[in-house]
Amino acid sequence: MKVNGKRIIVTGAGSGMGREMSFQLLKKGATVIALDINRENLEKLKEENKSNNLFTYVVDISKEDSIAAFKEEYFKNHPNVDILINNAGIIQPFIHVDKLEKNIIHKVMDVNFYGPLELTRAVLPELLKRPEAHIVNISSMGGFFPFPGQTIYGASKAALKLFTEGLYAELLDTNVHVTVVFPGAIATNIVKNSNIQIEEKSSSNTNMALSAEKAAAIIIKAIEKNKFKVYVGKDSKFMNFLYKINPKGAIKFINKQMKKMN
Repeated sequence: MKVNGKRIIVTGAGSGMGREMSFQLLKKGATVIALDINRENLEKLKEENKSNNLFTYVVDISKEDSIAAFKEEYFKNHPNVDILINNAGIIQPFIHVDKLEKNIIHKVMDVNFYGPLELTRAVLPELLKRPEAHIVNISSMGGFFPFPGQTIYGASKAALKLFTEGLYAELLDTNVHVTVVFPGAIATNIVKNSNIQIEEKSSSNTNMALSAEKAAAIIIKAIEKNKFKVYVGKDSKFMNFLYKINPKGAIKFINKQMKKMN
């Protein structure tokens, strides 16, 4: 479906891929409803794009009451919605499960899985009323392939993956398209936005990350082509292939690569 003229909700729109998707969607003639927990980032988004088709809402998607308040306020001012892009996400501290505090486990699951779930449930009845609509959930390479030190993050993204696949099955005979996205390494502020403190590395691995601008363009193109699954970045495509043919070998490979970064 074409994004021109569509009303599109983008979560995590204040930075990273969400920010870039918002800019590119506006350039393509869409109306963007930008959601983010960070008011300052939303203000910067508005300053950098003076479009009358950009609307911002401060929403904490980890809280059901915040989602409900957004829904009520949004439909007071807008007649409908055509596309939902569940992009917002956080990672966990790079530590093993037994050392991870329970409140962090719940936070990661709330932002990465329950938030998209509840927002989808909130707007799906409205999407079903449209001639054509779309739901896009941003999972992760970590959602189909395990990374040591990111087990809960991976579990949350795996849950989002299967939720999206289930939605696809349930909505096959409707007007609502469904896409699940698996980004690899993307140059974003997800570490900072997750309130994670790690030592900065000047390794070539950082330089190999795909830009948020390019990742956003790939995702938008996938929406317009109604793709079901999208692997963003060479690393995501490679690990998907490797994990399918040799799961144990793939896990050993990524463990070695991550040890080189420490």
